[in-house]
Amino acid sequence: MYAIVQSGGKQYKVEAGTKLRVEKLDDAVGATVNLDVVLLVEDGKTQTGKKAITAKVVEHGLGEKLDIFKYKPKKNYRRHMGHRQPYTLVEVVAL
Repeated sequence: MYAIVQSGGKQYKVEAGTKLRVEKLDDAVGATVNLDVVLLVEDGKTQTGKKAITAKVVEHGLGEKLDIFKYKPKKNYRRHMGHRQPYTLVEVVAL
């Protein structure tokens, strides 16, 4: 049995026990979170409109560093910037 949920503007296919990285949530580590936007549930037959999926917050962290480098030749224009996107690792407890 699996479900498709939406969190942070992205859609994820989840099953019970699945760990996934979602956009940073404000909940503490160990807290229970409800993923409210459930698009589809498949368990032999297709269902829509299920209320919520229960998940547990495992950790918070930062993703890999991205290097942004802008350069224009012969114009003495160079800009360097980095970015690390924050995330929350959640584990799906129940569908």
